[in-house]
Amino acid sequence: MVSEEKKADRMNEEKEIEETGIPIDEDAQGSDNNEKKTGESNDNTSSTNDDIERNTEQSKESEDLKTQYLRLAADFQNFKKRSEKEKSDIYAHANKEIALDMLEVIDSFEIALSHKDSVEKNFVSGMEKILKQFQTVLEKNGIEEISAEGEEFDPIFHHAVMTEDTEDFESGHVSAVLKKGYMLNGKVIRAAMVKVAK
Repeated sequence: MVSEEKKADRMNEEKEIEETGIPIDEDAQGSDNNEKKTGESNDNTSSTNDDIERNTEQSKESEDLKTQYLRLAADFQNFKKRSEKEKSDIYAHANKEIALDMLEVIDSFEIALSHKDSVEKNFVSGMEKILKQFQTVLEKNGIEEISAEGEEFDPIFHHAVMTEDTEDFESGHVSAVLKKGYMLNGKVIRAAMVKVAK
């Protein structure tokens, strides 16, 4: 029975060969199928490789963007800090010109009060009170007097206009203040004009 089935199959094959003129080879059919499968797997492999490359490029781009973002954020923080510092410096020293003009007025008060012997006592005490009030206002606004007399000469705080021989002060120390010096918020706005002991 098996042999009859095989004979029938062979006869069918021979008929097909005669009709088409192309021999049917099972091994050839199998290899065609294998080639198709291999081609499909090659296509799948190449598309997977392309996906991997694309993902790698995207991850590199995202890393670059992240790095750029971090740099920009750091630059912005630095800019904010600089701006705040500049603002605070401006506020701290904005009144320098006004302060210098006020100091001239104080100088005039002090010169007038140095001649108090020739003026009425009530007038002198009134002037002294006004001067004291003026100095208090300056101190509130960050203006302070530079201490000079008896101090060692410091060119940052003192402006020497002359020297003198004296036994009251050590050599290189300020022996007299000719014009007071002042600082605004810790910064010298006018050095003290002084005499220095030889």
